[in-house]
Amino acid sequence: MYYIYTVRDTFKMPPDKFGGDIVEVASEMLQKKYEGSIDKDMGVIVCVFNVRDIGDGNIYPGDPSTHHDAEFDVVTYAPHVDELVVGDVTELAEFGAFMRIGPMDGLVHVSQIANDFLSLDRKIPAFLSKKTSLSLKKGDIAYAKISTVSMKSSVKDSKIALTMRPTGLGKSEWAGIQEQSQRGGNIRRPQKKPSKK
Repeated sequence: MYYIYTVRDTFKMPPDKFGGDIVEVASEMLQKKYEGSIDKDMGVIVCVFNVRDIGDGNIYPGDPSTHHDAEFDVVTYAPHVDELVVGDVTELAEFGAFMRIGPMDGLVHVSQIANDFLSLDRKIPAFLSKKTSLSLKKGDIAYAKISTVSMKSSVKDSKIALTMRPTGLGKSEWAGIQEQSQRGGNIRRPQKKPSKK
């Protein structure tokens, strides 16, 4: 889920920026400092905007930069267990599929893709079911539920586990296929109709 927070902090203005617009310099310095980082209370900081209330600079011995207080807003992303998300499949591996959700990737283990046995066909590449026409490939958009979240000090080291097994999740076209499969109906791939001449 995305949130907006107001933050107050100090930024350093290096001497080579002294002639520049202070709001632009503050925005640049704060974006470099915050964007892409993780705050344990707020989550992943996606962007810094609306920098305001910039204070007069302080100079400290041995440091040629000026240090200014400022207030600004941040957009953050914090995933929560049981949250429903939509994302696109970015990568396939034998053990599962990675999905991009917001600024992070989550892993859908192969056992959590569907209530069906799927295996990775590397020639296509895609996860395919032998019983039904379910398939999942790179670039597909799908719905999932967050199972576990392990936030670390960086986005790269953080882990999100996803599931598509609950009814209604996965690719939108799976709904009819899964429902028919649960009732024991025969699933056939659509056949091309002969053209009329």
